Amino acid sequence: MTAVPEYVSYARMEELHELQRPRSDVRGELSFLLISHVKELLFRVVISDLDAARTALGDDDLDGACSALARAVRSQGVLTACWESMNGMSADEFVAFRHVLNDASGVQSFVYRTLEFVMGNRPERHTRAALRAGPEQVRAELAKPSLYDAALGHLARQGFAVPEPCLRRPPDRQHEPSTGVEDVWLEVYGDPRRHRGPHRLAECLLEVAYQFSRWRATHLLVVERMLGGKGGTGGTDGAAWLREVNEHRFFPELWTFRTRLEDPEQGRTP
Repeated sequence: MTAVPEYVSYARMEELHELQRPRSDVRGELSFLLISHVKELLFRVVISDLDAARTALGDDDLDGACSALARAVRSQGVLTACWESMNGMSADEFVAFRHVLNDASGVQSFVYRTLEFVMGNRPERHTRAALRAGPEQVRAELAKPSLYDAALGHLARQGFAVPEPCLRRPPDRQHEPSTGVEDVWLEVYGDPRRHRGPHRLAECLLEVAYQFSRWRATHLLVVERMLGGKGGTGGTDGAAWLREVNEHRFFPELWTFRTRLEDPEQGRTP
């Protein structure tokens, strides 16, 4: 009997390659399954790094948090590249096997939903459904503060005037945009040399949010290329639904405070 190479047995590669079981003979379906599995695993990689960043922020370990956020950004780049691979499939190739998906849709992924919860997108309709029927990993996530909650808690411990309701909100509730939080980021960016640590944290968080929005935007383009105006599987409205989702921004005040930001040197007498 031939010995199984250590790499194959350690990573259980034979089992991994048995997971892709197309329901049709259409060539593109196997590629679709493989890329879908890759994305699911990458969601888990990003969750792991964002969770590490959250833990570091809870310990006020800014360097550790920013390093973990930087790792997450790299994996997010690979996630976006997955859409480029899918984009190589023509519309006729996709429609030839789309019927075998039935009501299957990526929005049903518990790991994807956990990723959104980690980052702080916790609308009541999603949290209610997750607490009622989601697996333990999703319910456990909703018992923790989000990554953004951890960042705001860190800032509060550094002496910034983070509004008390933002710090005491139950973790399973959605963070609502706050002028008070905007004021905190405005203070940080108004004097970045004085607030080097918080400024670095803000830029790392914003890059994570930017990459997530970039992933969503690429998703929308690929769906439009493949489906046009067709409805999506899983009960969504396809591209129309994705267009609406694209308007959402994680860590909202990190985007909105910029409207109020002014150059402190402007208007000073030379």
